[in-house]
Amino acid sequence: MERPRPLLTFFSFFSFFFLPCLSCPEYQKEALLQFKSSILGITSSLNYSSDYYDQLQSWNSSSSCCGWLEVECRGIPRVVIALYLTNLFTGLSPQPQVESTILAPLFHIRSLKNLSISNNNIHGEIPGVGFANLSNLVLLDMLGNNFKGSIPPQLFRLPHLRELYLDDSSLTGKLFPDDEETEKYAISSTSKLQVLSLSGNKFSDGMLLSILCLKGLEFLDLSHNDLSIEIPTEIGNYLPNISTLVLSNNRLTGGIPSSMRRLSKLESLFLHNNLLTGEIPTWLFDFKGLTDLYVGGNRLIWNNSVTMEIAPNPSLRHLYLKSCGLVGEIPKWISNQTALRFLDLSKNNLRGELPEWFVEMRFEGLIQSDNEFTGSLSPRLFSRLSPGVLALSRNNFSGELPKNIGFATFIWVLSLKENNFSGPIPQSLVQCLALQLLDLSRNRFSGHFPDFSLHRGLAYIDFSFNNFSGEVPTTFPVRTRFLALGGNKLSGGLPFNLTNLSNLERLELQDNNLTGELPNFLSRISTLQVLNLRNNSFQGSIPQSIFNLRSLRILDASNNNLIGEIPQESHSLVGMIETPNLPSSIIQTNYLAYSIEWFSLEPQVLLDYRDLVVNWKKSKQGISTDKLNIYTLLDLSNNDLSGQIPTSLGALKALKLLNISSNKLSGKIPTSFGDLENIETLDLSHNKLSGSIPLTLTKLQQLTILDVSNNELMGPIPDGGQMGTMVLDPNYFANNSGLCGIQIRVPCPKEQPTPPVKIEEDNQKESWLLWESVWIGYPIGLLLIIGIMFGIGYFTLPPPSNRQHPPQRPIR
Repeated sequence: MERPRPLLTFFSFFSFFFLPCLSCPEYQKEALLQFKSSILGITSSLNYSSDYYDQLQSWNSSSSCCGWLEVECRGIPRVVIALYLTNLFTGLSPQPQVESTILAPLFHIRSLKNLSISNNNIHGEIPGVGFANLSNLVLLDMLGNNFKGSIPPQLFRLPHLRELYLDDSSLTGKLFPDDEETEKYAISSTSKLQVLSLSGNKFSDGMLLSILCLKGLEFLDLSHNDLSIEIPTEIGNYLPNISTLVLSNNRLTGGIPSSMRRLSKLESLFLHNNLLTGEIPTWLFDFKGLTDLYVGGNRLIWNNSVTMEIAPNPSLRHLYLKSCGLVGEIPKWISNQTALRFLDLSKNNLRGELPEWFVEMRFEGLIQSDNEFTGSLSPRLFSRLSPGVLALSRNNFSGELPKNIGFATFIWVLSLKENNFSGPIPQSLVQCLALQLLDLSRNRFSGHFPDFSLHRGLAYIDFSFNNFSGEVPTTFPVRTRFLALGGNKLSGGLPFNLTNLSNLERLELQDNNLTGELPNFLSRISTLQVLNLRNNSFQGSIPQSIFNLRSLRILDASNNNLIGEIPQESHSLVGMIETPNLPSSIIQTNYLAYSIEWFSLEPQVLLDYRDLVVNWKKSKQGISTDKLNIYTLLDLSNNDLSGQIPTSLGALKALKLLNISSNKLSGKIPTSFGDLENIETLDLSHNKLSGSIPLTLTKLQQLTILDVSNNELMGPIPDGGQMGTMVLDPNYFANNSGLCGIQIRVPCPKEQPTPPVKIEEDNQKESWLLWESVWIGYPIGLLLIIGIMFGIGYFTLPPPSNRQHPPQRPIR
């Protein structure tokens, strides 16, 4: 008899009993495939970009779901414990609106401990009943969606939930109504929640009061909401375990409650950018474990009489005292904070030179802008500066920059604008290969530009309003997105090497001595959104190729010597046709957010960018960089342009300002200007325009300034729509040959009455016709009457006689 084969028996046993334990349960697999099917139903009709990646492509019916991407299984038998379903629709156009019902299949996977569905643009209410089935959840991440309503209380009843992330999800309301004391007690006694992150929503005061019942919280973030109450007086009694408390960027009022002294486990406190008042308590520095203290950007005041009373805190690493009323020299007690790595003392009244002890501290980030500091910068500052940020803008520093500035090899933000620095830019600066933002504007620098072409990350460069001369430099990195060289003494034409800056979005060359014609090669910089050439000496005509820049939204070529006609075709200026729908800044945040991310929470301390100065509504105004995405304008004023205004300009529907004044334009105002639906300022003054003002302009609902003065226009000024409601300055219609209307108090002539002479002739003619009718009608009427009387026998003729009359003789 054949002996049994142990190995074969083992494999048979393994295959029959153990292999099924390595696969996920069939019902979980079916639920996930159903979820994928719903996703495919949404994405099938959308356009895919190169950024799109199908995260669910490995999900199929022929394999175990434990081997799929974004799925994690554990245990024997294997069950799904985690799903990582974030950014499922990145790279799709248009961005789909996903209903929260799409989550229904996932509620059958009750073994889930970790569920991440962030940044999927999910709409609708959070399905509380469905989430109640996931009783094993430990972490739930749903940030970056677009939910409706508030957080369902079922989430707080999940017995194992420790972390809940719902940032930037459009949520409102509070946890429960004011009269739901039973619900409040149930949640406070059962919730195990330790991390609650709700920043960037629309929660109001009730949410903060509701959360105080979650006594187990260790991390709470309610920043960037609509909180406008005082910080609860007893907050220190309700949150005994809190280590990180973030209430920044709201409208909180009142002072810092003394009960917060009881928060013995506090490590990070973020109260900045609110409306808090009163004195900053010095006991805030007594928390032995405190690493982050952010109280700036309020109406709080620092007691400047405090000198060395603040004891050293060996843990404090990040201190934010912006706008806290500090006066005089930098407080000496700061020298005791030996662990300090980031310090923001901006917008105070500090003065004097930077003390030696201060320069010796090893800062990773130092923001001292908007004070009254003087003197030159010590070379030691750059030999001690660790990788990070140095912002000393808007002070009174002077002298040349230290030649060893390049020793700060890993500095990535250097902002020294609006000081009195002079001399050349040190060549060693090119050694700072980590630089991303370099702003040296509004100083008195001169000499040659360093060669930054080898830099990989330098994207924001501002050398504007200094004393640089010579030709326009092009020794900048390929990845440069913002280049500002305006307000110098640059001369010559535009160099072809500008086309190497293939990522350039904003180019500012205004207020220089540039000459020559506008080159066609500018159209090769297809990423250009802002092109400012104002106040130079450019000549020749405007090339049609510039009007082919599809991303261009702001073009200012005013105050030059341009001639010829305005380009006839504008249909390629998509940036001026379509209403912008871009991020909050022209510079994308993934390149130039310039927030200081020193810690796990990563609160943002944003550095400011220079405004774009334009002629806006008859005066020079600055448009902040973070709002440039909503402005589009075309300014060709103060040139020698001639010919008729192209009707195609009326297609630029996104324009908010169109200024073609002070040229030699002729012909009529195009009726197509009535299609400029977003226009606020339309300046056509000081030209040779003729005809009337088109009635179509009454459709412009956003129009606030219309200037057609100093032309040859005539006829009535339209009085309907916006033209009848906006406040009109009579000067905007002055010096035309025949304009009239109630707007300028010049009556328009009515239709001329019929001349009196003509009326008399008509009366005489009418009288003659009357008598003529009488003379003709009388005999005709008489004959008719006689005829009728004969007809009825009124007259009887005698019978004829038989007697013959003798023939009559002819008369002689």
